[in-house]
Amino acid sequence: MGTDAPRTRHHRWLRALTWTLAVVLLLVLAAGGVGWWIVQRSFPTTSGRIDAPGLIAAVSVYRDDAGIPQIVAENDHDLFYAQGFVHAQDRFWEMDFRRHVTAGRLAELFGASQVGTDTFIRTLNWRGVAEQEYELLDESSRAYYEAYAAGVNAYLAERSGAELSLEYAVLGLQNPGYSPEPWTPVDSIAWLKAMAWDLRSNLGDEIDRALLSSALPAEEVARLHPGFDWSTAPTIIDGLPAASATASTGGATPVDPAPSVTDAADGGAAASATSEATGAKAEYVAALTALRATLDGIPALLGPEGNDIGSNSWVVSGELTASGKPLLANDPHLGPALPSIWAQMGLHCAALTDACTFDTAGYTFAGLPGVIIGHNERIAWGFTNLGPDVADLYLERVTGDTYELDGVQQPLQVREETIQVAGGAPVTVTVRSTGRGPIVTDISPDFTAVADEYPAASGVLDGAYELSLQWTALTPGTTAQSIFALDRARDWDEFRAAAAQFDVPSQNLIYADVDGNIGYQAPGAVPIRASGDGTLPQPGWTSDVGWTGEVAFDDLPNVLNPPRGYLVTANNAVVNGGPFLTADWDYGYRATAIEQLLKERIDAGEKLTADDFTRIQLDTSDANAAAFLPVIAELDLSGDAARGAELLADWNGHADANSPEAAYFAVFWKTLLADMFETLPEQTRPTGGDRWFSVVGTLLGEPDAAWWTNDRLGVTGRDAMIADALGEAWGEATSRMGGNADTWRWGRLHTLTLTNASFGTSGIAPIEWLFNRGPYELGGGSSIVNAIGWDATLGYGVDWVPSMRMVVDLNDLDASTWVNLTGASGHAFHPNYTDQAPLWQHGETRDWPFSLDAVRAATTDTLDLRPAAGSSPPAATDPASSETPVAG
Repeated sequence: MGTDAPRTRHHRWLRALTWTLAVVLLLVLAAGGVGWWIVQRSFPTTSGRIDAPGLIAAVSVYRDDAGIPQIVAENDHDLFYAQGFVHAQDRFWEMDFRRHVTAGRLAELFGASQVGTDTFIRTLNWRGVAEQEYELLDESSRAYYEAYAAGVNAYLAERSGAELSLEYAVLGLQNPGYSPEPWTPVDSIAWLKAMAWDLRSNLGDEIDRALLSSALPAEEVARLHPGFDWSTAPTIIDGLPAASATASTGGATPVDPAPSVTDAADGGAAASATSEATGAKAEYVAALTALRATLDGIPALLGPEGNDIGSNSWVVSGELTASGKPLLANDPHLGPALPSIWAQMGLHCAALTDACTFDTAGYTFAGLPGVIIGHNERIAWGFTNLGPDVADLYLERVTGDTYELDGVQQPLQVREETIQVAGGAPVTVTVRSTGRGPIVTDISPDFTAVADEYPAASGVLDGAYELSLQWTALTPGTTAQSIFALDRARDWDEFRAAAAQFDVPSQNLIYADVDGNIGYQAPGAVPIRASGDGTLPQPGWTSDVGWTGEVAFDDLPNVLNPPRGYLVTANNAVVNGGPFLTADWDYGYRATAIEQLLKERIDAGEKLTADDFTRIQLDTSDANAAAFLPVIAELDLSGDAARGAELLADWNGHADANSPEAAYFAVFWKTLLADMFETLPEQTRPTGGDRWFSVVGTLLGEPDAAWWTNDRLGVTGRDAMIADALGEAWGEATSRMGGNADTWRWGRLHTLTLTNASFGTSGIAPIEWLFNRGPYELGGGSSIVNAIGWDATLGYGVDWVPSMRMVVDLNDLDASTWVNLTGASGHAFHPNYTDQAPLWQHGETRDWPFSLDAVRAATTDTLDLRPAAGSSPPAATDPASSETPVAG
């Protein structure tokens, strides 16, 4: 008996453990089954038939194996109705989240943590401006927006909660009472304000200069913000300058900003004579630093914004192509987001008639009707950011409810905004505006501190100052209807007429048509200033520095069929002459590389093909490395620095994902920047992009410049600084990637995690696992044609990307190619959630069928939308309404 008791207890323990494990396994399986059921129930129906109330005639939705929809309809109403329905099928959570961002209503979803963001957006009044733009729409455009909203609402009428998207199930854990309200046309239009904010040009540079002016003399501020080099960098209209070209100021001669602000550096230096002034100056710097962080935080809600955000596009005439017809390429560079900011789609009329006027395909925004970038049956177009200076900060002298202008007190415009808060009490915000724009001082203490500390920091008279913002996107415009005109344009004149309505954000538009023409047009609202160039905050109490109007459309640069046979836009300067647009152009490294790659083939007598265009999009040649390698090769080095130089000795200067040299050079570049510029104010330190290529590239020719000295390191002079950085970088690379340099890879450091814009940064690992994907190892880099950029102040991770890539063949539109960053679906775990990401990662593209025969040949699923018997279109709510129930 004594020997059996332990065995019996052991068996009982095993039996209990077995049952426990079995129960746990069953619970896991049950939970997995329920979880998979919750996930899958939001997947859209993509085949069969759906009765859709409000349709006039039948609509077919064809999808290929990537889930990309091609819609075929009999009339314009049904075409946009179906587009709204399909966008809601694939991306409704994304649409709902975006409209809460643009209306300043995030707190309704996520609670009190978002009140600050909502306050900022309400102050800028994005939705209020969108409401005014809705009223300005022409009759046909308004009908398209209403048809689109009706399609969205038809889908919403059939589903709710987790049936719409997995995100609603997660949201229900903290906000169980939330239910999305019907879609309105204004919800669509407001998204254009978010895009305009992402592409708002040089506000960050304006603040950066102000910060630097508080710490450095004017000549050093200018050194760290060099101008565009007209003698070596290509312009869009003229291309690469001749080798014998001499430097030119180009364009309008820059005007010195207003003395009371540009003298900030001198005033700050004088103020340093007393400890009191020095303290005030420090407070001013801290306030400006916080202001910049606040401004940069807003676009992060729409997808992380890179510091060198830009885009590439180019177009070549048929005289230079193998087919004899033009080719056009575009890859806009934006912050990466999951799902991608773009949704591929085709909008086709079964036959072009007076009732059905669209046959177009390309990249759309979920929530907005029409195609933004792409082609129709006759023309193709691409976008890059023009980047004019369209936003200025002003210091205002405010007394009570008035502000001073030219010695007279003017009444402030005042309105109240109520922010509903999930789980909390409503918050009321008072917004005050001058004639130029909203006063942003009330948004946070950071803005207030900028204004409060301005007098002591700048040397102007004491007084009560506040900060206001003037921005072209806060004036109602016509971009919302220009998209339809662009989609229907059949020739150059109609294309320009559409561009004339595209006022915000200002873009570079390239053009090609089936008749063989190519062209360029710069559209957009570009302010004319009474004085100054918008590079620093301005005094708001005088009209001497205000905006006096906008550059006329006919005065904006454009060209049709340039003699050289091609056009390249990469955010570089447009033309050496004409109206002043900005002082902050991209410095032209990407544009130069693209032009050189095109010219190599052209000068060799080779005809260009679509495959050539794709290869150019993937080019990883690093102009910064090319500048450093000869200098490093001449240095007398030892130890780790010598090992680093030996590794770089035979490198071709390409930042490929599998390159050990590219990985080491990136570590060296980050180290060098940190050591050279460590005394700068924190928010102005080098991010490593095109401006810093130019700054340090110039300093390479000045080996005794003060920036090559670091007293902390005991380093003086260019050669010593580079040697020190090479050695330090070798140690960091070894610690990160191991002691064998042959196994190093740039892609090991340079990774992209595709992050859901709403829940992807929740800080809750299981929720982030549900929605985020990656990491993906990548090559490329900042100011490289394959512009997969990174921020040297943060690390090596990817923070902006070519958000899509396309090449349009005007000889055979069905031979065009495209790829998206993620996939067609916004539903986590759907087969098309991130299925294009590996293609994008490895530089591959997909066929882009356009003709109905090609579309049907590529189809794997067909959904037939049919008019519901006796139905009428679902009524859209008041387009201006922004009210929705909020959970308690």
